Amino acid sequence: MLEIRPSEERGHASHGWLDTHFTFSFDQYYDPDHVQFRSLRVLNEDVVAPGQGFGMHPHRDMEILTWILEGSLEHRDSMGTGAVIRPGELQHMTAGTGVMHSEFNPSSKEPVHLLQIWITPERKDLQPEYEQLSFPASDLRGKFHFVAGPKGPVTIRQDANLHIARLDKGAQAEHSLEKGRHAWIQVARGSVRVNGVELKQGDGAAISNEPEVRVEAKDPSEVLLFDLR
Repeated sequence: MLEIRPSEERGHASHGWLDTHFTFSFDQYYDPDHVQFRSLRVLNEDVVAPGQGFGMHPHRDMEILTWILEGSLEHRDSMGTGAVIRPGELQHMTAGTGVMHSEFNPSSKEPVHLLQIWITPERKDLQPEYEQLSFPASDLRGKFHFVAGPKGPVTIRQDANLHIARLDKGAQAEHSLEKGRHAWIQVARGSVRVNGVELKQGDGAAISNEPEVRVEAKDPSEVLLFDLR
């Protein structure tokens, strides 16, 4: 079974410095039919204007991932971390018992385009942690590459695995789902067919009771796949 979350039906807010779309309920946007999918709680697509960003603010008891599509993002937090995240780099924070952080676009000319992802953790009051890892373009090309999970290159403190694929036009990628597992597909760029169903940029899809996920790129595309319990 595949249920589409069309891009144009997502929540949307424009604040001048920030243009954002919400796949699931977030902040002042509430949609009772789209609160979360399994442990995937937030999937926001943000475009932040040059020199702008999110000032220091708190989080706790959440696994937070940031994936940059274009531009760069400067991160600072109460753990003493200072870093710049660029395309091909995955940032992860375990907010746990509490962390303060800020995220700014350090460019004076170019916007930054990113996906912000929240996953509910395996338990509350975890020790806060920060990770950032770069994935070569060759690792993501033409297949789903495992980038994060409980035993992943980047650690998620939940039974949730993230795979990312960059596909040329006509290329295909497959991912098997074990019995009792579910998937969420998010099309970050391009357009694809997922198990024969067409999805465009910004679309998402919940997949359950299927043995595998088959993705074929109609255009050059970038796709995130969450394998969830």
